Formats: sequence, structure tokens, C-alpha cells
Amino acid sequence: MAIEIKSLDELKKMRKAGVLVAQTLERIREVVRPGLMTKDLDLIAHNFITKNGGTPSFLGYHGYPATICTSVNSQVVHGIPGELVLHEGDVISIDCGAIVDGWHGDSAISLGVGQITAEDQKMIDDCEFSMWAGIAAAKVGGRLTDLSYAIEKAITARGKYGIVREYGGHGIGTAMHQEPHLLNYGSAGRGPKLVAGMALAVEPMIMHGSEKVRVESDEWTVSTVDGSRAAHTEHTFALLPSGEISVLTALDSGAAGLAPFGVTPAVF
Repeated sequence: MAIEIKSLDELKKMRKAGVLVAQTLERIREVVRPGLMTKDLDLIAHNFITKNGGTPSFLGYHGYPATICTSVNSQVVHGIPGELVLHEGDVISIDCGAIVDGWHGDSAISLGVGQITAEDQKMIDDCEFSMWAGIAAAKVGGRLTDLSYAIEKAITARGKYGIVREYGGHGIGTAMHQEPHLLNYGSAGRGPKLVAGMALAVEPMIMHGSEKVRVESDEWTVSTVDGSRAAHTEHTFALLPSGEISVLTALDSGAAGLAPFGVTPAVF
């Protein structure tokens, strides 16, 4: 399948979906606490998205039964919300997607439940930093794996982590998952050329231990084989016709996250 190239007007439509995803995740961030069940978070997300003119991207996607993914501790991605009760010290990643007027936004955050260990907080922070490093590496005329290289370099420079091999980022637009597939590791200078109008979801997944993962019996939840805890962060960004970057799922368009890399995003 060819890579979908968007006009500026189409990217502005994607921005509406991105803002809704960002607002949904902020709402969830505010309420996460010990004692809640993950299905409680899913209900909050579903109600917020639908009441604000969106449609959940994940619900029904290849049979997925929920609005968000809630992956706790050794669960890396695609955890299904349910009866699981959150406890003090847990680490949870929340992945959210929404459709507005036919365009998708996709983003994920990892956060602690109550007080977490310094080691777990560092893993979350390092995962997020690597995501921003990947986005900052995107330039019109560059190559897709410039992002992969930047992500891996940022991860390995900040700690000894496993980097998930089987899953990664992706193109996004009129569908949630599009070409190209974006690895979170590898050499620079390879893959498709980056051109204006591309939109990509960048989503590193790291863990304290081995990079090996398995799919659980529910056929969705991906967990670490060795039981080590994991973190997952994601943002959708676009390369504008001007050549600038804009992070469609960040309320500030990525200004704070990109500032350490000397990149100022476009705001629209």
C-alpha cells in the first residue's frame, strides 16, 4: 500500500482528531489512582470521545473490544480494560485513538499509579524522551530510519533497556495503521524518503529486562516474557508543506517536548 500524503487542509482535519485524543488522555491522567479498575478508565475515555464529536478508533478494530488499551506493569501494549484493579506503585500505559470527520489521531502515555519507584519513573521518562528524539529527527528529504536510529540512540544512552522488536510506529491518516512501519531501532538513512504531507505515529516500547515478548491468551495483550515492567509512549506528528513539524496529538503541538532538541513546531 502506498504512503498516504496529505494536504495542509487535511492535516488540519487530523489535528482535530489529535486534539481530542490529547484531551482524552489528559482526562484519564487526572483520574488514575489506586482502587480504580481499568474498565473504569475505558468508560471515561469512551464517554469523553463520543460526547466531543469523535468515534473511538480502537473499538471494534479487528474485533478489539474496548475504546483504549490499558497495559499494566509487565504488559507492554494492547492490554484490554477489564476487572484489573490498579494498585499503588503500578505502571500503566494508556493508548488512545479517535476519529473525527474520517481522520485518525493516535497517542499513548505511561504513568505511575500513586507513588512509584525512581527506577520505574526513569523508565517512563526515558521512553518519552526517546519518542521526542525520534520526532525531532524527522526532516523533509530525510529517511524513515533516521527516526529509528534517533529513538534507539536515545534509549541506549539513558539506560539498559530492552527495546521491543515486533511492534513499532506507523503511518496514519484516513486509517489508523498505514504504511510505513516504523521500527524503534536500526541504522539511519534507510527506508522511504520523508516528504511533506506525511503523518506518522512514533511509539517506542521499552522494558527493564529482556526485549522478548509474548501475546497472552486473550490474543491481544502483549507482555514481557521475563515479567519485567514496561513503558510505552506515542504521538502522531506531521511534516507540513512548509517543511516544519507539528505534533498533532500534543496540545502545545510538541513545543515542550521538542525544545531540548532545538526544534520549534508549527502551530495550527
